[in-house]
Amino acid sequence: MTATAWIQLAALLVAVAVGTRFLGAYIAKVFSDGPAPADRVFGPVERAVYRLSGVDPAREQRWNVYALSVLAFSLVSVLSVYLLQRVQTWLPVNPNGADNVPSALSFNTAVSFVTNTNWQNYSGESTMSYLTQAASLAVQNFVSAAVGLAVAIALIRGLVRRRSNTIGNFWVDLTRGTLRILLPLSFVAALVLVSQGVVQNIDTTQVATTVEGANQILPGGMMASQEAIKELGTNGGGYVNANSGHPFENPNGFTNWFEILLILLIPFALTYAFGRMARNQRMGWVVFAAMFILWAASAAVAIGFESAGNDQLAKVGANQELTTDQGGGNSEGKEVRFGPAGSGLFAASTTGTSSGAVNSTHDSYTPLGGAAPLVNIMLGEVSPGGVGAGLYGMLIFVLLAVFIAGLMVGRTPELLGKKIQAAEMKLVVISILAVPLAVLGFTAASVLIPQALGSLLNPGPHGLTEMTYAFTSAANNNGSAFGGLTGNTDWFNTTLGISMLVGRFVLIVAALAVAGSLARKQPVPASAGTFPTDTPLFTGLLLGVVVIVVGLTYFPVLALGPIVEHLGA
Repeated sequence: MTATAWIQLAALLVAVAVGTRFLGAYIAKVFSDGPAPADRVFGPVERAVYRLSGVDPAREQRWNVYALSVLAFSLVSVLSVYLLQRVQTWLPVNPNGADNVPSALSFNTAVSFVTNTNWQNYSGESTMSYLTQAASLAVQNFVSAAVGLAVAIALIRGLVRRRSNTIGNFWVDLTRGTLRILLPLSFVAALVLVSQGVVQNIDTTQVATTVEGANQILPGGMMASQEAIKELGTNGGGYVNANSGHPFENPNGFTNWFEILLILLIPFALTYAFGRMARNQRMGWVVFAAMFILWAASAAVAIGFESAGNDQLAKVGANQELTTDQGGGNSEGKEVRFGPAGSGLFAASTTGTSSGAVNSTHDSYTPLGGAAPLVNIMLGEVSPGGVGAGLYGMLIFVLLAVFIAGLMVGRTPELLGKKIQAAEMKLVVISILAVPLAVLGFTAASVLIPQALGSLLNPGPHGLTEMTYAFTSAANNNGSAFGGLTGNTDWFNTTLGISMLVGRFVLIVAALAVAGSLARKQPVPASAGTFPTDTPLFTGLLLGVVVIVVGLTYFPVLALGPIVEHLGA
């Protein structure tokens, strides 16, 4: 790594720590029962939204009504995004004359953006009209992130409330998360990006003549505003096909650093908000530490292997050393302005969350360097995960760790004074098994279907990694593409869409059911036999549970993919 890369990494760690503390405290206040910051500004807007939508903000919901509200809102969102794509050529704000999107691709895209996955089987600048980008995709970037945030807050309420039949009001949580957190932060972030040269206009595509006399097509559009919420909301859907590798979306080293910060900001801050709302800040730091260690480990692997270079290139005499003339390392598939270190850090951060944004081609990584983002997603994106989704995903693992600890000490497992019993553990098992079943099931089916195999660019172990990555990315609502797979076919548009639905809504319903079950319980005082969950020992146990559960689930496919490719290199 260069000195500049070390400085950027240190600055990122400081910014994440500061953001976790102050943004986390703000989030906790936004969703508290008392007055919230800036009530004079946001209060009138919220009340107007409630009046227009017929919502009673004082009326709370049981967990099943909360879940039905999430599903109903998401269904309407899918239908509206699908419809707008199917008729966009006849609607205004379409200066480039984009055609209507085919049915299967419209389904895949609608499901993708509503589930916060943002998997893209299309080229954004040539497929979608400006109206579709702004009124459908950008809107879903906000509200899909707000849905995940609302579910996480509902689960926290379930953990801390006593003998309560309700866990909040989804419509209130959705409104507050959007208006008070995502919109203000995105506005500031968009201004920062515009100041660095990220495009923000409604101009049509321009044709420029290069120095060599060739024609260069320059897309216009509202890139900075979508880039801001794309990263902040851990969405990942790029305005242009090259995503965050395109200079119009990510022009320099500072914007690359800033976008990584935006990706990590809210997921890590939610751990502090959890500690504040649970009145146990040490427990919040335990969750933060587990997420941070997993993220740091994946970043170290990706940066290390990519900075060390590619053995296959070294065999043919390529010089991959760091010199004054070149950045060094494995530069294939990476932008020179970011280098292997900046690309590896971005890859680890975007797959540790549910962002899915990419600034390099993961398909060109070394076998183990490319395994780091794949394993990150397989962890269920809890390092630190998506907006809201990372926290409720890690809390599911916390419940499992508490249950195992309870068995170890021979007592009923407890978390924040709530007994963890059979009902909660059944829901935990459903949450843990649903995604792997979708990933491994569809991957197995795809490698047996000749038409699906025909979509792979590479045969053998690397091709298996490409296939596995696609379904892992979809089912875990990440959306990043490894590369080497032609996903815009009826088979992949449909199966990837189903994987996204399973990975999003089965886990949400399970998390809300856990919240409802715990909210009804009366906390019991801690005793000598209670296993403490706010210590470094529990942090180690939690990390072990995450790694072992995921390892046992996915090790066979990893052994047949990136591991055998590395050993056979």
